[in-house]
Amino acid sequence: MHDPVLIIAEAGVNHDGSLDDACRMIDVAAEAGADVVKFQTFVPEAVLTMRAMKAAYQETNTGEGGTQLDMVRKLALSRDDHRVLADRCALRGVRFMSTAFDMESLDFLSGLDMPAIKIPSGDLTWGAMLLAAARVGPPLIVSTGMATLDEVRQALTVIAFGLTREGDPTGAADLERAFADGQAALREKVTLLHCTTEYPAPLEAINLRAMDTMAQTFGLKVGYSDHSLGQTVAVAAVARGACVIEKHFTLSRSRPGPDHPASLEPDELAAMVRGIRDVEIALGRPEKAPAPAELGNLAIARRSLVAARSIRRGEILTPDAMTAKRPADGLSPMEEWRLIGTAAQRDYAPDDALEAHVEDGQGTQ
Repeated sequence: MHDPVLIIAEAGVNHDGSLDDACRMIDVAAEAGADVVKFQTFVPEAVLTMRAMKAAYQETNTGEGGTQLDMVRKLALSRDDHRVLADRCALRGVRFMSTAFDMESLDFLSGLDMPAIKIPSGDLTWGAMLLAAARVGPPLIVSTGMATLDEVRQALTVIAFGLTREGDPTGAADLERAFADGQAALREKVTLLHCTTEYPAPLEAINLRAMDTMAQTFGLKVGYSDHSLGQTVAVAAVARGACVIEKHFTLSRSRPGPDHPASLEPDELAAMVRGIRDVEIALGRPEKAPAPAELGNLAIARRSLVAARSIRRGEILTPDAMTAKRPADGLSPMEEWRLIGTAAQRDYAPDDALEAHVEDGQGTQ
């Protein structure tokens, strides 16, 4: 039996810097049935230089240009705010989680009770962060937006080193040895998230089959971080085998922050959670066998071999003497070929169920 899909409701920075709104978002995530509500933790100056301009989608969604630094300074929550949020999550029965975007924030978050450490897509190539995150202790959820398969592998070599070695790697050979030796540790600790880093992500850029490729290549659990509009793709990812779903949500898409337009509103988040849970139930087991719910319909829906016309005892059975009709209260129609050429053991009226018999070593009994 598979573990339930971990549903992460990504609040991110959709609180727009308001602690009250961040608390309201926790309430929404809990009421929707999410497992985790995740925020973002950062020291703006440790993440960005003044040269980092807004992405095109950020300019579109905020309605203005400028630097990322000016934008995120308005979105940062204090350390005390984080503690309030963690307490609120505990009160509402949903797990608290946040993504660290700098080393100081990672150190701070390591002191909070989180189910996993999230590596954002933009930091997949930041080796020092990967190494430090691997040593915090909780499992890692590694997002792979914008990445090639080779970049994912390179990140995993660093994570494997952090999980299995002390100190710093001295070069590529150290990392490769750690990767070879650390497969069990990676399987235990790491989940990869397929992701398309665009907000919103167009359907033609989603490429859910990349989940299959990563799972087959690395032998790791794979999930999906969804930036598409609506709920359809997230639910489809679960049907394709995602064990984690991460999805942005907001109190209202009409708000002016950078991520609101690509986020679900509260009722949509609840609908997505219901859809995922329904798909989990429907996925069932891998074996092909009648479901208990079907058994009562088997005799009604299937057919039996019956006489197509009157048949006299001793008559040699031919195809025109037999047909298949409901209900399935006699021989399977698959037995027709065994009866052809054998002698009828009694008289049959039309629609009488034919019986198994032996004639000259032929037929069944």
